[in-house]
Amino acid sequence: MRYSLRSKHVITAMLLAVSTAALSACGSSAGETASVDGSWEEVVAAAEQEGSVTLYSSQNTTILDSVKAAWNAKYPNITLEYVRGTDADLNPRVEVENKTKKGIADVHVVTDTAWIASAADSGSYSQELRGPSFDNPEYDRDSSIKNNRLFLNVAATFGMGWNTDAVANGLADPRDVLAPEYKGRVGVVSPVGIASYVDLYDFYRKNFGDDYQERLAAQEPRIYPSALGIAQALTSGEIVVAPMVQPLVQEVAAGAPVNWALPNPSWGTPFYGHVTAVAPHPNAAQVLADFLVRTEGQTAQAIGVATALPGIAGATADAHDVHAPDPEKLTKQYVDQQSAEWEQQFLG
Repeated sequence: MRYSLRSKHVITAMLLAVSTAALSACGSSAGETASVDGSWEEVVAAAEQEGSVTLYSSQNTTILDSVKAAWNAKYPNITLEYVRGTDADLNPRVEVENKTKKGIADVHVVTDTAWIASAADSGSYSQELRGPSFDNPEYDRDSSIKNNRLFLNVAATFGMGWNTDAVANGLADPRDVLAPEYKGRVGVVSPVGIASYVDLYDFYRKNFGDDYQERLAAQEPRIYPSALGIAQALTSGEIVVAPMVQPLVQEVAAGAPVNWALPNPSWGTPFYGHVTAVAPHPNAAQVLADFLVRTEGQTAQAIGVATALPGIAGATADAHDVHAPDPEKLTKQYVDQQSAEWEQQFLG
């Protein structure tokens, strides 16, 4: 059963508008507080005076809830709220907030490589980073930070997933999902307007056959806006196989009837964060950015992802080693073109 992708995007946008409007109503507006020029201890003290911080992120809600719990334990006097959406949802919102100087987001975490490169080069969407954790030698500042504004946070790794009740022997290769018995029972992510997912489909065509995307469309797959939806559908049995899902670490640990494996080669994409230029809580924003790359923040996020710090329990890999899409290739024109071709193939 297929759904209307455009309708799905409208619903998502409406939900985001409601959630961010609610945050705006109860939070500070841009300009109510100012960044302090003193020591890091003074920044933290000012953050506690601000009392709240808002995170926009395209990470899944399981990770974001884990970050929120770890943050509350570390900074109980600073309330963390998050808005979760795809890059296609959140990036334009950040741009509008920046243009109007009416910020809601304090920190923004994103995977869109072209957007990241452009934002780092221009410097117009972000503030310079101040946290001491960015100077941790294990974090490797030189390879992790762009223009002292965009910081490597974690990296998604994608592979194959299956429902063990239906697929006893698992999957060894993404082409296994093309077997006739899986027709109508495959789950895929929509790449429409999302540069990282466009790169994912490019990667699969390059490594698993020029006709891979066409053959995948012929399987009449169910389409989901994110890998989180695929994970939930595999667990419920709505679908039985997926060639593109994040490692199902938490689901397996909880005893769900699923399993996963990374193909060879495997694809992933880094998440970068930044303190927004119009952050209404600029000091709390700096503290949150610093927290995300501390051991506590990295551990909280290590649920089926690669981390930017070594030795983090639960990490699937080193985020520095994860394939990064080419921003020069993933222009808006290219993403729009590939999105249109994908829609034609998968939605007819």
